[in-house]
Amino acid sequence: DPWRIAREEANATVRDWFGRDARQCSSYRELLAMKDVDAVMIASPDHLHTTHLEAAARAGKHIYVEKPMATEMDKLVRAFDAVKAAGTVVQVGTQLRSLPGIVGARELLLSGKIGKISRIEETRNSPQPYWYGYLKDNVKKEDVDWAEFLGDRPMRPFDPEVYSAWYGHYEFSQGPVPQWGAHFIDMIHYITGAGFPESCVCLGGTFTWKDKHRFTAPDSVQAIWIYPEGFLLSSSNNFGNGYGNGRKVYGDKGVLKLDNWNAPTYSAEGGPRRDQSIRGQNDVVPIYRPDHFLDWLQCMRTGDTPHAPIEAGFQHSGAV
Repeated sequence: DPWRIAREEANATVRDWFGRDARQCSSYRELLAMKDVDAVMIASPDHLHTTHLEAAARAGKHIYVEKPMATEMDKLVRAFDAVKAAGTVVQVGTQLRSLPGIVGARELLLSGKIGKISRIEETRNSPQPYWYGYLKDNVKKEDVDWAEFLGDRPMRPFDPEVYSAWYGHYEFSQGPVPQWGAHFIDMIHYITGAGFPESCVCLGGTFTWKDKHRFTAPDSVQAIWIYPEGFLLSSSNNFGNGYGNGRKVYGDKGVLKLDNWNAPTYSAEGGPRRDQSIRGQNDVVPIYRPDHFLDWLQCMRTGDTPHAPIEAGFQHSGAV
């Protein structure tokens, strides 16, 4: 962690849990040089994911990498190739694939219960952009390895707000479509079995939160993809009003409601070809499998493919 305060706070937790100090690193290079480290978790800012992923793969480590796995295509390809060459176990942090309700929803859709899918949509709103919650007033230049944070981004004067609330700066995050949208899109890839989208259009901007922080990630955005399997996928965020959240998969025999992805439901509502096979509101039957993080640990030992393998990360990254 490039920030001394965060390293020391994490070490205090380790000391409390295990009665000894952790080895503290400000650079991923220090960590990957440790021969006795078998696996790493990449939870760095979005613009560094592929840098850390490629380096960790070349060092022969097993990897858990947070989403979005990538936001730049050339770096995504290099990191993907490095992982495939290394042959190590990579779990991408799109953990919805491990939720019993979502696994059950996949079985429901693939059974044809709600028919031919035409449209899938998510609206995920909030009264304020989530990056405001990361602003900190205790980030000082002398405590931060600023160059380590910037990575391949151009050098510029230290800025504590950019460091602490990088989510709100397009150069480092690109906003809610890759961030929140990666979870939604990966989930849809999983439950529908769809491949790569064939086209996408996206519009957005800062319309409500124009203030002294000068954030550049959009506070309102709408993205639409077309998939060759024959459906439209819509992802929408409004951080100027928190009303109207929901997720729906529309078929010609009914609708799957994923508003609560821990407890999805389905009905025949709206289906032009509904055939009485669905009556009333129904709970999706949950299907249990190991927790996402546990699955990664188990696959390290068995060599099995984890729930969200590198191919899934490549797919959601291409979409976002």
